[in-house]
Amino acid sequence: MEKNIRTFELLNRKIPELKAEIHKRIIGQEEIIHQILISLLANGHSLLIGVPGLAKTLMIKTISEALDLSFNRIQFTPDLMPSDILGNEILDENRQFRFIKGPVFANIILADEINRTPPKTQSALLEAMQEKRVTVAGQDFQLDKPFFVLATQNPIEQEGTYPLPEAQLDRFMFSMYLDYPGLEEEIRIARETTSGKQADIRPVVSKDDILAFQALVKEVPVTDNVVRYAVELVRKTRVSSGAPEIVQKYIRYGAGPRASQYLILGAKAQALTNGKMSPDIEDVRYVAEAVLRHRILRNYKAEAEGVSEKDIIRELL
Repeated sequence: MEKNIRTFELLNRKIPELKAEIHKRIIGQEEIIHQILISLLANGHSLLIGVPGLAKTLMIKTISEALDLSFNRIQFTPDLMPSDILGNEILDENRQFRFIKGPVFANIILADEINRTPPKTQSALLEAMQEKRVTVAGQDFQLDKPFFVLATQNPIEQEGTYPLPEAQLDRFMFSMYLDYPGLEEEIRIARETTSGKQADIRPVVSKDDILAFQALVKEVPVTDNVVRYAVELVRKTRVSSGAPEIVQKYIRYGAGPRASQYLILGAKAQALTNGKMSPDIEDVRYVAEAVLRHRILRNYKAEAEGVSEKDIIRELL
């Protein structure tokens, strides 16, 4: 218990420091940065959807530097092969097979435009996300901990893309929309990014700290009423005779049990970052949109009437 209290106090000192360090280089996007950190604390992966030019790559690289974690960016293209991600075996000068690790062997992976590569290559990364290991030529290789994937998608260009199936989308804890900056933020971006100077980022949180924080999240107690609220919220998204009218009208398929798990884990991490040792219903509500958005499948009527996943979730809340 005393160890958990020390870890809790350390987390509450480090998170504000971490955000301040990230904002030396990233202007605005406070909500997105906070949610990325929550998913990292909860040991979950995230899907980030946004148009080009919003500094997604720079944001994730900056976070990895401030966390003192190794970082690799994988640019997904139609000709990318699974071995380009996982690595492959080569015959060395001694005529022995030797495994050369691919870019997936890092703590933070930016899977840029994951929907641009065929399903076979997508599934290679998604298997690594799920199992935290890769299998090449019958051998298992454990991935270094912590292991966090942030995948991006461009919502504009759909030609030549391979949208992730719902079963694979379910591997992501959060789905987040990166919006355009506000006017004053964009003025600062235009001024500061054209000056030829870039702030140096110092490591604020070590790898061991992150692993301790992730362990603490799992041990956070949750009251029965908060668990019940999370599960009932997920069950409301499923089409049935007792489902809310908006669900029966606009949803084809609702969220599965993994959504309940991620609601609780996300609420735990959110509570800790707010200085609380146990989450309440407001913490569940805070993470609900990011957890549920990619887990509910709208029908044609919703698309025709312009009803988004966000509209449905907010109505359910």
